[in-house]
Amino acid sequence: MTQRVTVVEAQQGKTCKDFLEVPFIIQGKNPMWVPPLRVQAKELFDEKKNPWFKRGKLRKFVAYVNGKPAGRIAAIKDDGHNQEHNANDAHFGHFECVDDEEVAKALFAEVEKAGKEWGFDKMEGPFNPHINEDIGLLVEGFDQPPQIMMPYNPPYYEKLIHAAGYRKSMDLFTYKIHKEWMSEKLKRAAEVIRKRSKVRYRKLNMKAFWEDAERVLKVYRKAWEKNWNAVPMTDEEFHHLAVNLKQAVDPDHVFFAEDPETGETVGFSLALPNINEAIIKIRNGRLLPFGLLRLLWYTRPKAIKSVRIIVMGVLEEYRGRGIDTVFYYDHFNEAPKKGVFEGEAGWILETNTMMNRAAEMMGGRRNKVYRMYAKPL
Repeated sequence: MTQRVTVVEAQQGKTCKDFLEVPFIIQGKNPMWVPPLRVQAKELFDEKKNPWFKRGKLRKFVAYVNGKPAGRIAAIKDDGHNQEHNANDAHFGHFECVDDEEVAKALFAEVEKAGKEWGFDKMEGPFNPHINEDIGLLVEGFDQPPQIMMPYNPPYYEKLIHAAGYRKSMDLFTYKIHKEWMSEKLKRAAEVIRKRSKVRYRKLNMKAFWEDAERVLKVYRKAWEKNWNAVPMTDEEFHHLAVNLKQAVDPDHVFFAEDPETGETVGFSLALPNINEAIIKIRNGRLLPFGLLRLLWYTRPKAIKSVRIIVMGVLEEYRGRGIDTVFYYDHFNEAPKKGVFEGEAGWILETNTMMNRAAEMMGGRRNKVYRMYAKPL
């Protein structure tokens, strides 16, 4: 039978269900893939529950081959990004597809059409759906499951994206870290810096979680304002994220640096237990009837064996004082007490020479590369 490819915008009913189901159809049999929890996936696309939709718009498309779902993609209008960077960009994201260039090209044709209708002159992605969620296409490191809040895809996706006319705009690196890889140089440096520095270090205080969360937001906005494609979160977006993170955060994996004279928070480092070790056991993405029991079992104390250092930031005027070195050492030193002996740091921009060198100095070994792509419209 001749292949018949159609692409439908998912607005309600069956097409929306198919949009959520496509990742399971494409990647469900890959043991490295971590299924999204369906309840979280639905909330991500819910305009009433996700505050990002107050400054962004998303159009979802599903590709069908002979009537069966074979791919999906989203066209994204991120007003926050364009205002922050004085840009005129559309974004694509949530791309999943069978290994078929015809299907992929049909999907990209739809998001490009949407981008032009919005009046944009460039398409870039993948953003899923924006810079403060998971981004990028995995191009190296397919033999390892993704860490928490990182994507995973089959190797052939890059070929499909190239076939649609997209080219690299930026690479993002992650580094694998193991307790045994910690160098004596890092240990000595951290000890010297801590003794000589006037900076005070402490862990997250769960009894004052929201006060500490506000300190994180303040540093985050200042420390990342000049970063590639960075978009500061609104108060509502940050609160929504913090509510979710509070369920997973471990105070022994979150560190603050403070100026003792002013009491100001000048830096922080956040690592999260890699809950993907548990979620990967829930292959259908459903918490009921048995998924929740699996989740509780695999997240019991000391069951999770790795963490991801998601974000580390220091105010510009305090950089170069070794605060990041102390953070790295503290992560190394505290993790084994919780039964954690390895982790992943990143993502780090390929252009961020200082942070890439710091990750290597702490014994990190580059293990994954995620790529961003762009195309003129």
